[in-house]
Amino acid sequence: MEQTTPKRRVVITGYGTINPLGENAGDTFERASRGESGIDEIRAFDTTNLPCRVGGEIDEAWLEPLQQFDRYNNSRLDKFASRAVRLMVMATREATEMARLDEIADRHRVGFSLGSHGENPPIPDMKFLHRFYREGEGWDIKSLESAGGYSFMGILRRKPDVAPTLLARLFGCQGGTYSIVSACAAGAQAIGEAYKLIQDDKCDAMVAGGCEATLNFSGFIGFVLIKAMAEKYSTPQTASRPFDRKRNGFVMSEGAGAVILEELEHARKRGANILGELKGYGDSADAYRITDTHPKGEGAILAMEKAIADAGLNLGDIDYINAHGTSTAQNDLVESRAIESVFGERALELPVSSNKSMIGHTIAAAGAIECIMSLMGINHSLLLPTINHEFKDKKCRLDYVPNEARPKEQRNVLSNSFGFGGQNASLCIGRFEG
Repeated sequence: MEQTTPKRRVVITGYGTINPLGENAGDTFERASRGESGIDEIRAFDTTNLPCRVGGEIDEAWLEPLQQFDRYNNSRLDKFASRAVRLMVMATREATEMARLDEIADRHRVGFSLGSHGENPPIPDMKFLHRFYREGEGWDIKSLESAGGYSFMGILRRKPDVAPTLLARLFGCQGGTYSIVSACAAGAQAIGEAYKLIQDDKCDAMVAGGCEATLNFSGFIGFVLIKAMAEKYSTPQTASRPFDRKRNGFVMSEGAGAVILEELEHARKRGANILGELKGYGDSADAYRITDTHPKGEGAILAMEKAIADAGLNLGDIDYINAHGTSTAQNDLVESRAIESVFGERALELPVSSNKSMIGHTIAAAGAIECIMSLMGINHSLLLPTINHEFKDKKCRLDYVPNEARPKEQRNVLSNSFGFGGQNASLCIGRFEG
């Protein structure tokens, strides 16, 4: 009789985040447990006459120059690293220090998997370039080259594949580097694919997560024009209101999240502190419209079912769901119905909440940050709330942990990320039990 090889278990030995709610994971979780908001008026660019003027910005004082992280002492590092990469460096440093990742001698067995999208071109750059174009004559390249004022390094900030390569260099990860570009699902998919690589014995440890910094005009205006952003709010802090009847759009934020995944025996042999276990991963595509989720939540259902099955769990083993919960009319309704479809009548008793009510939507970073908050919730026996939940929606029937955190023991949770364009990922995170 053929013997099957036991599945390599993947544990979490470090995590880190920087986002509008906190400059590290501890501060973020503490403020989230109090139901605070990181959303405010946007200061990065002029929002005059825009219907949405709020977002989740990160304090510049929290960031540090990249040169101090670079063993090659490259003085140009800050010039070709995007703001999102700078955020990811801060999150990764917190995660790697927590995991003592630098103690691993064989760096060829340490990889990097990152969800990110590159940098949107700033308006001044676009205006500058168009000075050298004449209708009917084309581009005046000689004048552009001699004028100065535009750096070729801009292309490096805009290429998504540059980010994981740069981060792998900074943190000495010589295994594979992977760039995941899948909208709001990118951070969760980067973690899920890293988990698979460790299971397949391609790596012993992976740095995985996501980063996003799209709060400039060119990154913001597209979502304004398709009416996806929150336009009706009394204060910035109440603009993001997932599952609330008066929700009317998401709030864009910037941020980064990183987790350190390791094969269990590898972590044990080096005496790493094991913080939790990644038990399952499910992904799917709606194969529907590019700007809409499937109205019946077929992709979301498949991702959740696959994650639970991959973890070898039953529906009754799931204690909580960290929802995608964007605060848009369509997502919140479809996600609620998808959860009901998967869990049946038990769904009405299963707590579900959205971190985006406090942090906003960090796009590629969202799945990673929410994975971290889910794990910290398990270890603190606390469910983080969905704040701004004031007006009950009869069509959203679940327990959304409204407004206040709730003590609850948890063994296994799902963290959902359902991306623009119908890309879905669900992570099953569990308490480590030996």
